[in-house]
Amino acid sequence: MPAVSAAKPPIALKLLVEPGGDTRPLHLLMRQRDSLWPLFLSTWEMLSRQFQPPELEAWAGAVLKLAHVNAGPSCLLAYWEASTAGAMSGEIAPLLGAAQASVEICRNAGAQAATGALKALPAARRVLGHGAPLSRWWRAMERLAQQAPESVVPMAGQMGEILRPGTIEAFENFVAAGLRAAAGDRRKRIAFFSLQDELARRLITRDPVAVTFTDIEHELKAFLTALWGEVPLLRSMALEDGGQQPQRRAAIAGPLIRLPEIYRGMQRDAARALFQAAAAHAQAHLALGRARFPIGQLKPLQVTLVGLIEDARVEALAMRALPGLRRLWAPYHVAVPTAIATAPMLLARLARALFDPAYVDDDGFVSKGRALFTAALLRINESAISREIGMLLGNDLGQMRVQFNAKTYVVEPLYRDDGLGLWDFGDHTPPSADVLELFIDAVRQQREDDEGPRQEHDPGETTPEPGKARPVAPNERGVIIARYPEWDRVDAIERTNWTTVREVAAHAGDARSIEDALDRAGALRSRVARLVRGVRIGRTVRLKRQQDGHDLDLDAVLDAAIALRGREKPDLRVFRATKAMHRDLSALLLIDTSESTHDRLASGATILDVERLAVALLAEAMNQLGDTFGLLAFASDGREDVRMTNIKGFDEPYDTDCRARLAGLTSGLSTRLGTALRHAGSVVGQTTTSRKLLIVLTDGEPSDVDVSDPLDLIEDARRAAVGLHAAGIDAYGVVLGRAGSEAAARIFGRGNTMLVHRVEDLPARLSELYFRLARR
Repeated sequence: MPAVSAAKPPIALKLLVEPGGDTRPLHLLMRQRDSLWPLFLSTWEMLSRQFQPPELEAWAGAVLKLAHVNAGPSCLLAYWEASTAGAMSGEIAPLLGAAQASVEICRNAGAQAATGALKALPAARRVLGHGAPLSRWWRAMERLAQQAPESVVPMAGQMGEILRPGTIEAFENFVAAGLRAAAGDRRKRIAFFSLQDELARRLITRDPVAVTFTDIEHELKAFLTALWGEVPLLRSMALEDGGQQPQRRAAIAGPLIRLPEIYRGMQRDAARALFQAAAAHAQAHLALGRARFPIGQLKPLQVTLVGLIEDARVEALAMRALPGLRRLWAPYHVAVPTAIATAPMLLARLARALFDPAYVDDDGFVSKGRALFTAALLRINESAISREIGMLLGNDLGQMRVQFNAKTYVVEPLYRDDGLGLWDFGDHTPPSADVLELFIDAVRQQREDDEGPRQEHDPGETTPEPGKARPVAPNERGVIIARYPEWDRVDAIERTNWTTVREVAAHAGDARSIEDALDRAGALRSRVARLVRGVRIGRTVRLKRQQDGHDLDLDAVLDAAIALRGREKPDLRVFRATKAMHRDLSALLLIDTSESTHDRLASGATILDVERLAVALLAEAMNQLGDTFGLLAFASDGREDVRMTNIKGFDEPYDTDCRARLAGLTSGLSTRLGTALRHAGSVVGQTTTSRKLLIVLTDGEPSDVDVSDPLDLIEDARRAAVGLHAAGIDAYGVVLGRAGSEAAARIFGRGNTMLVHRVEDLPARLSELYFRLARR
């Protein structure tokens, strides 16, 4: 609506005596506050010269909403100042939107956060203007208030710097990156959003047309799922310091693909294409080339060549299945014949020769490699050909006396991974010292990514000799995916980043064993099936004031008629409709697989066997109901090794692969429950449903090899459960036997603990519990 003449007199006194509406209550409320009344009157007078009475009425209602959520005087003053500055645009809608967003921020993060957001509004207006980008800015602030309420004030204080890239997309990506990078760590979130974190500073100073892993992660997951039919596990590497080091390559560790946070010098579509090429290549290795080569006594040059041949073999298989991948990878093969024959150049030329049949290269080494690979195409499905050809070519290149430095060599072309995930050190055969040093450098770099700056080495400590070191295969202890705090009961402090969570690849068992166990429990399976049929999946609710529907909403019709009589624009939402409201629930089952679950019952089955049957029975029921659910197993071996095994992700169908992973669970290690609860809470907390449920299956109290007093871990787990409750996650403990009943009651509360006296009763009790909890 256009602004009225600035010469129009103020209308505050006139509106003071008009009955009804929000204007009179607001004036009366402000009159009771001596410190606010003069400032309110001056604001009202200024706005009354810009807006019509109905717009002022709406603004008064917005101020009352702020007052009713106890936003406080500072927040009201900030809103009045923002209204005065924004009134010159002649539009009331942005002011009303700012008030509504501030109300939501106040509800989630407190009055100080709402005040900070309003004080940051001028910086947002300068950069984003008054249209849709500003509305998106408010939505991002609301999201931050919901997921990281403690971070709103620090970020508001740095808003000018954070908006320096100049686009709303950059701001939304910054907020998303902070929530993802800091995960459940409150201190890390504060450091990120106050720009004390290096990653945060790099994000706001990077090239505005660059594309980061955070920007494209969801797109990559959808792309790879469409290619290979499996949801990939993707993580980013830490940003590199400066641009002096060669660009990091992708890396494969077990089932996990790690991609650089950014490809330097690549922008917009070129960067997206490179991320897709790198991810597609790495996932092709996981889908088609799962074999890992024993390192034995291979030299670095042989290791490199075996990896190069394996890359070519896997890509050949991938392009047979998906010919379009050739167009994706071809632009990065740019090596050409040159008179200078260095090892890196020859390797790049060989890579192109094996990829591109039309490439011409008369070099003897390149020609021999192409001939050997062509001759082996009949055995292309056998990974052994990569080792055979790589060994032969490695010997030839070694005899050519070309210089090869394993520490400075980087794989070409750019989209290929570093090749280290192809190798298995084994338990008994130590590699050569050069190869060991190469892998130690890679592991050291990965730890720096995960842990931050390296600690200084204590001169008094002794370092084991390389020949006596036993490298650990990447999938034995898993890949570090998170660090969590732990409560120190004795000192009454929370130790930051005290425990380390590692993601361990699930071992596939025989999925038919799950089906056989369910068939043997036919009566119980039928009983649960009856529960499924009896569940009322949803309820029908009546919705008023709809754009269309099967009936008229009489109240809305009357309001529209009154508006027309008053020469005002009516609300056209005058229909009534009905809608089936489905259960908005996500459930995560956390399964204890510690050593005690290996104990055998009178029937001859182990506790883990009974847990497995109970989970399979419930998973089948949840799958039939269409509920969103996940399955996660855990065990621990000290604070640095809390192992999580993903059986089923929330976005993954419950299929034969999931049942095979469930069948492959084995017993071992200890039970560091507090860390497992925090990580499980982080996992289920990422779902978008309004209700989140976590059910923990355990057979005893928490314990671990590096904790002498079990009370320490019990208290830590209790605090973790309290944190889950504060985050809106319902945590429930199911305890097998009497051994851990007291500890579980203290951790989860007696109302949230179910004791199963006879372990054999677990399958029936667990399903009944879920149906009861899901109805709440």
